Amino acid sequence: MSASEAHIDKVVDQYTDFLNPGLANLMRFGGFGDVEESAEGCILRTVSGAEFLDCLGGYGVFTVGHRHPKVVAAVHRQLDRMPLSSKTFFSEPMADLGERLAGIAPGDICYSFFSNSGTEAVEAALKIARIASGKTRVVCTEGGYHGKSMGALSATGRDVFRQPFLPLIPGFAHVSFDDAAAAEAAMDDDTAAFIVEPIQGEGGIISPSPGYLAALREMCSRKGVLLIFDEVQTGMGRTGAMFASEHWNVLPDIITLAKALGGGVMPIGVTMATPDIWQRAFGKNPLIHTSTFGGSPLACAAGLATIDVIEQEGLLRAAVERGEQLLAGLRGVQANHPDALVAARGMGLMLGVEFAVKDYAEIAINAMARRGVIAAYTLNNPKVIRFEPPLVISKAQVDQAVTAFAESVEESVEMLRGL
Repeated sequence: MSASEAHIDKVVDQYTDFLNPGLANLMRFGGFGDVEESAEGCILRTVSGAEFLDCLGGYGVFTVGHRHPKVVAAVHRQLDRMPLSSKTFFSEPMADLGERLAGIAPGDICYSFFSNSGTEAVEAALKIARIASGKTRVVCTEGGYHGKSMGALSATGRDVFRQPFLPLIPGFAHVSFDDAAAAEAAMDDDTAAFIVEPIQGEGGIISPSPGYLAALREMCSRKGVLLIFDEVQTGMGRTGAMFASEHWNVLPDIITLAKALGGGVMPIGVTMATPDIWQRAFGKNPLIHTSTFGGSPLACAAGLATIDVIEQEGLLRAAVERGEQLLAGLRGVQANHPDALVAARGMGLMLGVEFAVKDYAEIAINAMARRGVIAAYTLNNPKVIRFEPPLVISKAQVDQAVTAFAESVEESVEMLRGL
């Protein structure tokens, strides 16, 4: 046994003995039985010496790539000054990021509460909606994904994650995504908010019909319901716009961000809202919702640098151009295998390919890994393989991904045909 093989076995055994045995088995089955060691741009390297083109992008985290030098440098500078806030004085990095986010946020959204993850950002959004409205009910969408803490899980729309933890927080109702009539029917006089992803990520990369979000905005305004856009996965350039809701010119009352905001270097979440909502939520008690580590100087430094990179390096345009190239390639593979592939869809570099059965997808993911390309299925729809590479992916790397996918689909089709 080589030194690298012994190293890998040691880490896998640690997962099995001290972390999550089931996850260890799942990772090995999926073709990810190696140990990651380093990464840069779109390339991830493992202990065994293998290189992988990362077309998963940490489920939307690595929008500016792995270890972008400008983000790393910004965090290093802050690390040498003050890694964590004392939480007693004003924090300049947090103030700077709050102002910067207000400058790019849609409409008159300008206030920010910082946390450490998308789930925490959703928890804050739900609490803010309840206290600001004085109401308790929340309407959500089937197939939606908002996290797995108790409040966020109550909003998440897949029973496999919800059922083991029932009863969850009362007052959450789920309706079909992209069904404005169902949304309105579910809203009553005690409805505080409607929470929705502009594009469902874990639901299978599902975009709404053209008038859906506008219809939600109209009915929420008419009924006094707050509209929450969960842009944890779609935000910060992933779809070719800084916020996915910009594609439909619809303004939310509350918005959540996380994943890409930390530049692939630091975890950070943020919940943003309008001045009126903020006053109603925090006006009487500014400490009604707090976070010890939220808005850490390191995370805020990363967030500021990430916005700089997206704007200065033209990554919104890159998401559109490389997304069009990748989607065309995926649709070409679909055309060659119409019985196995149902659809290829998405916006920018948030793309998904739906298989007729999930077995095809599972085999294809494994086959892609053996060809040096990382992808994964969407959490609420295992039939869909997602492609969310860094926006810095090159034309040649997109071609590499399409070739690996085409060969992997061919392999999965042939394997299942022989069973």
